[in-house]
Amino acid sequence: MGAAVAAGVDWVQLRDRSLEARALLEVARELRAAANEAAGERAEACALIVNRRIDVALALADESRGGVRIGVHLGFDAAPLARTREALAQLAERPGPIGVATHGAEEAAKAAAAGADYVHLAPIFDPLSKPRERAALGTQALAEASHSLGACRLLAQGGVEAANAGEALRAGAGGVAVTGAILAAPHPGRAAASLRATLDGAAR
Repeated sequence: MGAAVAAGVDWVQLRDRSLEARALLEVARELRAAANEAAGERAEACALIVNRRIDVALALADESRGGVRIGVHLGFDAAPLARTREALAQLAERPGPIGVATHGAEEAAKAAAAGADYVHLAPIFDPLSKPRERAALGTQALAEASHSLGACRLLAQGGVEAANAGEALRAGAGGVAVTGAILAAPHPGRAAASLRATLDGAAR
């Protein structure tokens, strides 16, 4: 993970439904330390996004002073966004982003209207890290969603890699969220650098 952050990953999302709160918090602390060290090599801030477990995110935020910002990724069964933001703001000097998982343009628009900093729209392409659970939305879904989100950032997720990341940005995404493209790569740092170069090139 450190190599990926040093190569240009801006946010790291921690997602593990198998761990209880205490064990997940320990993993989160290790990720935070690694992200702090790696981000320091490029003199840029990084954010650690905790999936669903608001209690773990709040514990991390209470401990953190500077460096990695702590954010939360909310799913369909999560606490209300406004309540999450208020709790995080009370504990963190610089709260990280709060985002929502969505699977259609209408869902994305609702999350943006509720105050999300970003939305994941997925799956844009067939996933690389797990079997397909639903039909890929395609880049047209990104184009449709991008018109109704305002300042909320749209992230393309699902099957995104260096070969198609530029296509996602040109369709309207403001960034990408990946798993298999980096974690399943023989050299995660090189994979992250390739993806970063593709995104930077498409954004020019």
